[in-house]
Amino acid sequence: MTRKAVLVTGGAKRLGAAMCRRFAEAGWHVVIHCNRSVDAANALAAELPSAEVVRCDLSDAGAAATMVRELAARLEDWRCLINSASIFAPDSVTALVPETNRQAMQVNAATPALMAQTYFAHARSKRGRRMVQVTDQKLANLNPDFFSYTMSKAAADVAGRMLAMAHKGDDRVYMLAPGAILASHDQTAEEAERSHRLNLLRRRTCSDEIADAALFLAEGPLASGEALYVDSGQHLLNQPRDVIYLEREGDA
Repeated sequence: MTRKAVLVTGGAKRLGAAMCRRFAEAGWHVVIHCNRSVDAANALAAELPSAEVVRCDLSDAGAAATMVRELAARLEDWRCLINSASIFAPDSVTALVPETNRQAMQVNAATPALMAQTYFAHARSKRGRRMVQVTDQKLANLNPDFFSYTMSKAAADVAGRMLAMAHKGDDRVYMLAPGAILASHDQTAEEAERSHRLNLLRRRTCSDEIADAALFLAEGPLASGEALYVDSGQHLLNQPRDVIYLEREGDA
């Protein structure tokens, strides 16, 4: 494969799929990572002009690193790694669930960091390499809900900023922080429509905006270590709870 390539973890559905489509439209070869969503990943790959599917359980960090090394051996121009896959499960700031915490810290933070290190150690690129770590606007707009998830995204953010210290110039590391965009946890579509407008612009941020931002980071001129918030200003607020619960409690 000689075309410029991107690997998107969790690329079969939701924001990952939107990013895969946007990179494909821009002429990239897209490597769609999945774990359980194999059928969705294959269906998406069939839609795109140049795509393939790789399967890996990111709770197994060693397997994830092997996947990266194998891709690096055959992709001649692997320009971008997007760590988008994420576990979003509820626990409370007053009642941490150990297994939820273990899974979140591994999949959302530790494995992406190891994948990034492996990528920069082995991947080849003709125009420099980029790693984009997807985080969350709530790191700047903290609330006590989804405790382990938030903890893991904070770890991922710090890992990204530390990796950026080691990769400058042609190799760069970025953070991409989405706001509330798609229905999550146990939300209905109607609840999501209302809750996702709880931002400064009172509009719903769409997945295409995240995809455009990811492509900009992969191709643009920003210095290593920059972070982009794509959330219609949500991170500038001080929301006492996750918007799922703000909407349900009528405290918007």
